[in-house]
Amino acid sequence: MNMYEQVFRRVLFPAYESGLRRRRTLAYLAAYERDQWLAPEQVRALQWQRLQRLLEHCGKHVPYYRRRWRELGVAAADIRSLDDYARLPVLSKAEIRAHAGEFEADGWRDRLLYKSTGGSTGEPLRFGYTRESNDRRTAVMWRGYGWAGARMGRRTLFLWGGAVGQPHPLKQFKERLYHAAFARRMLNSFHMTDANLGRYADAIDAYRPEVIVGYVGPLVRLAQWLLDNGRRVARPVSVLGAAEALHDFQRDLIERAFGCPAYNTYGCREVMLIASECEHRRGLHVNADHLVVELLGAQQGPGEVLLTDLSNEGMPLLRYANGDMATAGDDTCPCGRGLPLLSRVDGRVLDAIRTPDGRLLPGEFFPHMLKDVPGLKRFQLVQRELDRLELSLVCSEAFDDASLAYIRREVAKVAGERVGLECRIVDDIPLTPSGKLRVTVSALTAPVA
Repeated sequence: MNMYEQVFRRVLFPAYESGLRRRRTLAYLAAYERDQWLAPEQVRALQWQRLQRLLEHCGKHVPYYRRRWRELGVAAADIRSLDDYARLPVLSKAEIRAHAGEFEADGWRDRLLYKSTGGSTGEPLRFGYTRESNDRRTAVMWRGYGWAGARMGRRTLFLWGGAVGQPHPLKQFKERLYHAAFARRMLNSFHMTDANLGRYADAIDAYRPEVIVGYVGPLVRLAQWLLDNGRRVARPVSVLGAAEALHDFQRDLIERAFGCPAYNTYGCREVMLIASECEHRRGLHVNADHLVVELLGAQQGPGEVLLTDLSNEGMPLLRYANGDMATAGDDTCPCGRGLPLLSRVDGRVLDAIRTPDGRLLPGEFFPHMLKDVPGLKRFQLVQRELDRLELSLVCSEAFDDASLAYIRREVAKVAGERVGLECRIVDDIPLTPSGKLRVTVSALTAPVA
């Protein structure tokens, strides 16, 4: 642990987080770091205790569950085990949209924080969460990232999605100060092209990060360029892949290019970090002391991921289906942590979109850009030709000419003026045979060099 890392964790971060912002992130982090070493049965007992408390709260204070459970003839006291819990209905995004106000607990409406997400299904969703839940999510993120060496205050470079639109200069200034304090350098992966990959490598050499965190797609693309060009960059301690499943061949490519271990993480905007790999990389440890993660329909293979945030009493989402698939681990990890394992995350690879000038846009760009467009319910972007994109939009009455102009402007910024964008307002978008909506579909007849 270097000097700045020690000062940041022991002085600067406590002063900012606990003193200035009045958050309890560090207290929660200390508890989570202690609880991870509990025996598996103790973790399950702790999880069940927290779930019981949440269920009792939902039955008393959340209008949706009061009504829905009354219709089903269920009471919180009837749910005496996780098997009982698994009999409750799965919660879909459509159900949340249809009854959004009912999920807000009594007395919490004016105290919630909110986020929007496009998610891997391309259906924007606005959801609320409490300050305690936010602090706990941040603490769990620091714990999981720390397993891979990405500790707070450690020099870290993020190959990440940049801001959409034009943020206010004051906001940009504040973000630069914030990232500088956290010893972070942010590189916008949405601007990556064949022609400028060398500049990304130069930025890594200039910053000399101890850790690199990035979307898997851009990390793999940069790794391949480094190997193809015989270029070596300042060697980090670890590389963390996010936003997409990290396949074994991609891990190998990244490790050969950067000369260090690559780690897989799994999260979603709705709850932040769900699971991540420790130093042994035998699977992804599920944050079971913070979440309930179920795999619906999993026998010997993938199951549909269902999530319950155990600390979000303001807008509780019980057995929420986030649209992902994952496979449970059947091994034990030599690290000794009592947290259960996922062997892998399935079905999170979004097709990348290519442009004539060499750009390769990761599929995450489009949910990232479209999640806040007024009136947009669902979308799908298909590329059949290098210079043409087809965007199907399912809209409500709130979608107007300004919404369409925003979409055209932002897509042109990253895809270039040479790429035509055909927007179609449609009644529905067909699902894949697995029941999911592919957000981006690359249907080019042949790879483009």
